[in-house]
Amino acid sequence: MVVRGHAENRRRPATVDETDTTALPHGVASVLAVLPSSAVVLDHEDRVLRASSAARAFGLVKGDRMMAAELLALARKVRRDGEIRESEIEVAGHKFGQEATTFAVRVAPLGSHGQVLVLAEDQTERRRVEAVRRDFVANVSHELKTPVGALSLLAETIQDAADDPEAVTRFAGRMQHEAARLNYLVQDLITLSRIQGGEPIPTPGPVPVDEVIHEAIDRCNTKAAAKDITLVAGGTEGLRVWGDDELLVTALRNLIDNAVAYSPDHTRVVVSTRPAGEAVEVSVSDQGIGIPESAQERIFERFFRVDAARSRATGGTGLGLAIVKHVSVAHGGEVSVWSKEGSGSTFTLRLPAFGGTAIAVPPSSTTNPLEAAK
Repeated sequence: MVVRGHAENRRRPATVDETDTTALPHGVASVLAVLPSSAVVLDHEDRVLRASSAARAFGLVKGDRMMAAELLALARKVRRDGEIRESEIEVAGHKFGQEATTFAVRVAPLGSHGQVLVLAEDQTERRRVEAVRRDFVANVSHELKTPVGALSLLAETIQDAADDPEAVTRFAGRMQHEAARLNYLVQDLITLSRIQGGEPIPTPGPVPVDEVIHEAIDRCNTKAAAKDITLVAGGTEGLRVWGDDELLVTALRNLIDNAVAYSPDHTRVVVSTRPAGEAVEVSVSDQGIGIPESAQERIFERFFRVDAARSRATGGTGLGLAIVKHVSVAHGGEVSVWSKEGSGSTFTLRLPAFGGTAIAVPPSSTTNPLEAAK
């Protein structure tokens, strides 16, 4: 009987020694392996028993030590009284140039041997989005107040000047200007909102770059003619990109409009294309006032204006370049700028070529493609 008992003991599956303070409770390791957040298990001496790859990637854990002092302090409080605690902490970046990361933290006791589970969810992107949304609402409110307030004031002025036809005509013209500005702002907001929604381009296809340039120039001709600015198209013809033609026309129109608005009278704005390996580059160059180097990193931000007074005078909404940026991103491309004060600016859209390589397609006739697109 005794021998058989020993044999049974030898065949019995091994179990966790309940006196082992470094063993994880059954099933915990499997759960930690699938958690998307940063997860760390500390023993009774604050040593790391298990840490997820995310926790190590964020620099919360190094070796068997927890590097975030705030998390260690929370873990000790939880170990002392057994109460679950939640908090939000900010951890400095552990790499050169890395920004601080904000975490939503939940710390709970684990087992009966002083072990503590720390869960840290990265909230940095959510906080950034919230800040952008707040800024966007504040900016929109401010931008809408200006034309709406002007329309209200002009309407009152016209009512008071009902017996003065000349004044009525003058103020009615101002009302039309403010109404047009309001319309442009609303349209740009709708366009930007649609692009920023992250929705895929509904019906992407091959887009002839020549036709996009022709249409964009056609829409800008009136403004350019008012300043005697010549719009010129050049470069490699017959190139195609993959995407949505209307969105690309909108982006290019904004670049041309911007060039016209900030260029002196009697100058030229040149739109040129060239193949660039697996991409097509479309550049818009002007002879305008240029952009200060300190402002070039911010010009693609919503409502950012280098010269706010001039932008409002020309009817600019401050959204044009933001639209260009988001259109390029939606197409898997990018937009860049070269500029020097007093020497003009060049904005370049770099877009993926249709078919993977920028190849010029010969026109079906000897007619210039820009003319044929009419």
